Amino acid sequence: MSFEREALAGAVARHGRVARVVVAASRGSVPREVGASMLVWPDGQSGTIGGGALEWEAARRARDADGDRLDRIPLGPAVGQCCGGSVMLLTEAWDAARLATAGGDVVARPVPGTSGDAPLAVRRILNAARSQGRPVVPQLVQGWMIEPQCRPLRRVWIWGAGHVGRALVATLAPLPDLSVTWIDTARDRFPPDVPDGVEVVVASDPPSLVARAPAEAEHLVLTFSHALDLELCHRLLGHGFATCGLIGSATKWARFRRRLAQLGHGSAQIARIDCPIGDPSLGKHPQAIAVGVAAALLRRGGQRDMARDITS
Repeated sequence: MSFEREALAGAVARHGRVARVVVAASRGSVPREVGASMLVWPDGQSGTIGGGALEWEAARRARDADGDRLDRIPLGPAVGQCCGGSVMLLTEAWDAARLATAGGDVVARPVPGTSGDAPLAVRRILNAARSQGRPVVPQLVQGWMIEPQCRPLRRVWIWGAGHVGRALVATLAPLPDLSVTWIDTARDRFPPDVPDGVEVVVASDPPSLVARAPAEAEHLVLTFSHALDLELCHRLLGHGFATCGLIGSATKWARFRRRLAQLGHGSAQIARIDCPIGDPSLGKHPQAIAVGVAAALLRRGGQRDMARDITS
């Protein structure tokens, strides 16, 4: 997990002062890992630190707090959870002024009860991150909380803001390490409330945007027009991509394969497009399609992480 500055900035812009609760440390069996966080404001919250009773207690303390606080919570005795472990929760009050100080690739600051300059152990971690590019993991070190800034590792481009597009964005936007770009032909095709961190792009000619897509982007094509879907697939095959999924039936895909071949694409290239998207066994409801697509994305991400661990 990491410090999601963009999500925090969005919450501050809407609600003013916002409390951020992060799992700073843990022992034994606990619902979430160190670095998991949630945002809390007077009449709402977002994110999750896991555990219904733990979250309720954390939100209550955050709303009652006058400032920052660090709490050790034994899950059994304190909140009646059966996990058996304990967590350290760091609660911090954030506003626009404080957010302006949270720059750089790593956010490091003292927790309540700690004063003075950063200790040597913290400086070594920060120096290694800056000079050697060494990854930083969320951790509490000698009274200092250290978190890497969120830098999306995967870019997902969603073409189309219909029912399935909306379900996909709602499902994918909260997932960590994803950057979502959402494209359609008119602003009124998008919902009034777009999730934080999603870039909305209005384009009268969406295929013209393909040239701007990163080569490593993962695309999901599901516009209101078969002709537009076909043109997007054609442009994407010429441009390059990490993955590409197309909404449709077996009949639609058979027609698209023929048309793409006529446009000069080889069978191996065409086969890189996945159609239909999602898991057909889950059904055709927009949310069911979104669940299937999200599961496939997470599986691919897990496989890449395993391959990277094996080769590193």
